[in-house]
Amino acid sequence: MSAPTSKDELHRNLDPLHAENVFSDTETRIAIAGHPIHAMLVAFPIALTMCTFGADLSYWWTGDAFWPRVALWAIGAAFLMGLLAGITGTVELLIVPGIRARPPSWTHFVIAVALLSMLGANFGYRLTGYETAVLPFGVLLSALCAGFTALTGWHGGKLVFDYRLGAGDSKS
Repeated sequence: MSAPTSKDELHRNLDPLHAENVFSDTETRIAIAGHPIHAMLVAFPIALTMCTFGADLSYWWTGDAFWPRVALWAIGAAFLMGLLAGITGTVELLIVPGIRARPPSWTHFVIAVALLSMLGANFGYRLTGYETAVLPFGVLLSALCAGFTALTGWHGGKLVFDYRLGAGDSKS
């Protein structure tokens, strides 16, 4: 093995995060016909989490027992779809060097794992009695989940639109 010839080459050898080829490799690996699966899946837990919050507010407003059942099914589906989206996002994070190398990717990962924990807690809380679970804690959990969903979604959007992570060929 030969010694590095320049300061830049030495720096790249010591810290591979500064190598251009690492940062430019951000194209999705988990895709169907070039469409990233993580991006396709995240729409479901986002929509279902917001539906849960809306169903809780509707129950609070009307008292109709229909809404807690809607909320139970919506938060359960949000949790399961969130797990699928989380698995694909985690695999993407770990196998794509340009995504893994950026600290904002890890921030998104941590926020998303926290959100999945909240979705699971919200779903589990409702399993013992979905109608009695809504007020006051169910609606508060749903509001917290909705807020974290907005934060996670905004952060994920920043990764795609600002950093072009997982958005296709980053070299063009």
